[in-house]
Amino acid sequence: MYSRLCRALARGCMWLGVIGLVGLICAVSWQVFGRYVLNSTPTWAESLALLLVLYVTMFGVAVGVRDAGHIGLESFLVLAPDWLRTRMEYLIHALVLVFGVAMAWGCASLAVSVWDYRLPTLPLSEGWKYVPATIAGVLIAMFSIEHVIALARGREVEPSFNHPKP
Repeated sequence: MYSRLCRALARGCMWLGVIGLVGLICAVSWQVFGRYVLNSTPTWAESLALLLVLYVTMFGVAVGVRDAGHIGLESFLVLAPDWLRTRMEYLIHALVLVFGVAMAWGCASLAVSVWDYRLPTLPLSEGWKYVPATIAGVLIAMFSIEHVIALARGREVEPSFNHPKP
């Protein structure tokens, strides 16, 4: 059941990432159109694009951790004996879990500390810049726990999206 929850969260993050990319393309396109056609650059478009980049990137990072799309040193683990490989995989997932918790805590603290300030060209709080990293940290921790559970059961985490084999 926990794995199904994590899979649903990862899928939701991917869909939010796709929506964010579409919004990013629209914001940048409007900025270019305004600058070169209307000769009046919309100041809010760049700030919105930068904010959307944060959301798309952080959601993608979290899904990358779940689906093992991050850079790893598996080539060294392949050479190790089974008993050492298993312990190293536990250690890796534990370290990623600690990183996710630290990232969530630190970014939540930053968001709270700047919440009263406003972004210069958008009617939003500065804190919104730290919300995606906070969410991603929580998700990274959750997905690391999922990997530890799967490892303990001798299974692998099923990817968020199953791609048909040719």
